[in-house]
Amino acid sequence: MKPVLALVGRPNVGKSTLFNRLTGTRDAIVADYAGLTRDRHYGSGKQSGREFIVIDTGGFEPDAAAHDIYREMAKQTRQAIAEADVVIFVLDAREGLSVQDHDIANELRRLGKPCLLAANKAEGMKDSSRLAEFYELGFGDVHAVSSAHGQGVRALLELALDMLPPAEPEDEALSEEDLAQRPIRLAVAGRPNAGKSTLINAWLGEERLVAFDMPGTTRDAITVPLERNGQKFELIDTAGLRRKGKVFEAIEKFSVVKTLQAIESANVVLLLIDATQGVTDQDAHIAGFILEAGRAVVIAVNKWDALDAYQREQLQGQIENRLPFMKFAALHFISAKKRLGLAPLWQSITQAHKAAMRKMPTPLLTRLLLESVQFQAPKKSGMFRPKLRYAHQGGMNPPLIVIHGNSLEHVSDSYRRFLEARFRKEFDLVGTPLRIEFKTSENPYADKKSSS
Repeated sequence: MKPVLALVGRPNVGKSTLFNRLTGTRDAIVADYAGLTRDRHYGSGKQSGREFIVIDTGGFEPDAAAHDIYREMAKQTRQAIAEADVVIFVLDAREGLSVQDHDIANELRRLGKPCLLAANKAEGMKDSSRLAEFYELGFGDVHAVSSAHGQGVRALLELALDMLPPAEPEDEALSEEDLAQRPIRLAVAGRPNAGKSTLINAWLGEERLVAFDMPGTTRDAITVPLERNGQKFELIDTAGLRRKGKVFEAIEKFSVVKTLQAIESANVVLLLIDATQGVTDQDAHIAGFILEAGRAVVIAVNKWDALDAYQREQLQGQIENRLPFMKFAALHFISAKKRLGLAPLWQSITQAHKAAMRKMPTPLLTRLLLESVQFQAPKKSGMFRPKLRYAHQGGMNPPLIVIHGNSLEHVSDSYRRFLEARFRKEFDLVGTPLRIEFKTSENPYADKKSSS
């Protein structure tokens, strides 16, 4: 599971700027879910090969009672802290310590999460006596950073990651035999009440998962073993599965972190859409993260039996318009409650996994590449026409094809899509993202020309 860092602090101390610095982007991967404030965002970052999730929270008002928005922001911040492995408490080095900082510190102590103090806006203040007052909060060393300029951010991040257990080895580090013997890790992801627990109940053949609502969430990874036609699966918790003796219970309480981590740790993701709600922003965000993570995916529209012919037609149009980047995924229309259409799902799940792990021999890839160029050559860009010479496989899960040649930086997006379609058809890559990487050969005479 990816470790989670939560940025906490009073309003306007620079949490969002630090978030952007840690994630290397100005936009969260997943944001604006129903029930979450617009100030609470989730993004991914990477440091020295270690990946992590960052939560950017709204300004924390622990004792907020007067205004609904502040009370909601405080509630969402507590949720972020509960989901986090390490909390980065962001302070304003220029304004100094405030009463509100003390209130937040008391709340963090009560919640008992590992915490680092980051004094932001501390340009040129690394050894300043103005930072000494922050030691009053009782969280140890104060780390001077400037989110706007990047000063001290890398060192802060390394300290935060050092507080966590070492990362587990990725699948790529395992041999092909080990991978073949491992169960297919399957995550069922979707909005609350889309029917995730009902679907898993139907698969398990008994009412082992009971959905109910209760406050609080945990981040323990729970998997449910399942075997079908000789193939072993592990169903990964996104609905909040809990084990109590031999009884399974589920909290259908939407957790963004839980969903992101389940997607990251899965081989295949089943994206479950509620037909009665249509394709929502949440569905599109989850689909986007699945694509970003490079996971194989199958889309299932649940409660299909509740729609009439006109509503079904409208929903199919929504799927085409809102999820155009998921055209490679198999699409199924099901009713988990009535157990309709469930059998074909397994075929698509297995097919998607095989496609994600497909081996593509270099001679076949290169032959297909040259045939594609002969059929339709890439367009000339200015004085340059890209020359595609050979291709080889650069990775699996998702499949990566590396194409070598000259002037490949001028290959257009439309030609990339053309090549992707040809590779997909040849290797039957249904249900998995496909990544194509272009590598331009260096011109050995370039330096001689420039020197002359």
